[in-house]
Amino acid sequence: MGQTVRKTYKYQLNPTPKQEHVLASALWHCRMLYNTALEQRKAWWQRGQGKSATYYQQKAELPDLKASSPEYAEVHSQVLQDVLLRLEHTFAAFFQRIKDGQTPGYPRFQGQNRYHSFTYPQYGNGAMLDGGVLSLSKVGRIPVRLHRPLQGTPKSVTISHEADGWYVCFSCAEVPVQPLPLTGEETGIDVGLKSFLVTAEGTFVENPRHYRRDEKRLKKAQRVVSRRKKGSNRRKKAVKLLAKRHQKVRRQRQDFHHKTALALVRQYDVIYLEDLRVRNLVRNRHLAKSISDAGWTQFRITLEYKAACAGKQVIAVEPAYTSQDCSGCGARIQKTLSVRTHVCTSCGLVMDRDENAARNILRFGQNLRGAVA
Repeated sequence: MGQTVRKTYKYQLNPTPKQEHVLASALWHCRMLYNTALEQRKAWWQRGQGKSATYYQQKAELPDLKASSPEYAEVHSQVLQDVLLRLEHTFAAFFQRIKDGQTPGYPRFQGQNRYHSFTYPQYGNGAMLDGGVLSLSKVGRIPVRLHRPLQGTPKSVTISHEADGWYVCFSCAEVPVQPLPLTGEETGIDVGLKSFLVTAEGTFVENPRHYRRDEKRLKKAQRVVSRRKKGSNRRKKAVKLLAKRHQKVRRQRQDFHHKTALALVRQYDVIYLEDLRVRNLVRNRHLAKSISDAGWTQFRITLEYKAACAGKQVIAVEPAYTSQDCSGCGARIQKTLSVRTHVCTSCGLVMDRDENAARNILRFGQNLRGAVA
């Protein structure tokens, strides 16, 4: 059997107005259950017992919840269980951050604009795709825009609400890898803000700056929302328009990431990049917006996913001194972020700062790979 990967397929749904109401109601009840379960855990802990409610305790209380609140019976039982499992994972991540000495960030209550999806954890139990129609328990049969075939074995089904409607995501296991032809080439890439990235061979990819380019229109749409009376229909329409504008920017960025990653994967067998701590970098208030606009973390995830599906490799290396060291002789030339040209006082090498860093990333990565091998 060939190599396989886990893959998620996303399709748009075309529900009727009645089905949209049922989906929105299910999403609302899931959010309320999440907040109620969080409040219960918080109350148990504050009693001074040194412990809180567990996932299994809260799961066992679901039948009583349905008896006291019959509206929860309109939501599939495993969907409700998955809500409690989400909360369990949130607390597990919270305690792990404490253990690692990081800023913990206590789990927060989910407002209406923060909770957008619910999941059927077992495909076939409450959710099943039949041709071009999705059958959902408690909801009905909803047409699906199948723009590409579903591959592998579906494991779970997630229903999400976005600015332009409802979507379904199928998480599939054992999706066959489709290897691309090997080229025998390797490269290092350095991501930046002036240029989105540069390869060790000196190829620059321009930064499209999607958010910056649309920032005036986004601000105008935000001002319209601010002027509308809270709770009015005009405000709801303005909020929807603003959400669609943000969605367009996000999709433009994702499309750019996918196309750039695919071009790299087609050209190189092994790609080395810096293991950047983007969360720390965005603390710089002068660069935070531009870094978020570039989407370095999302690009890395996309590149790794594309490489895995194509049978290629993406290897992260430590970012220390990649911009300071000379790629020609190895001398360390201290320079501030504003200095964009690398000038080596030892060997006389002069080149763009980012290209020099990309060459160092390639060299560090090859050394790391050789040491592991």
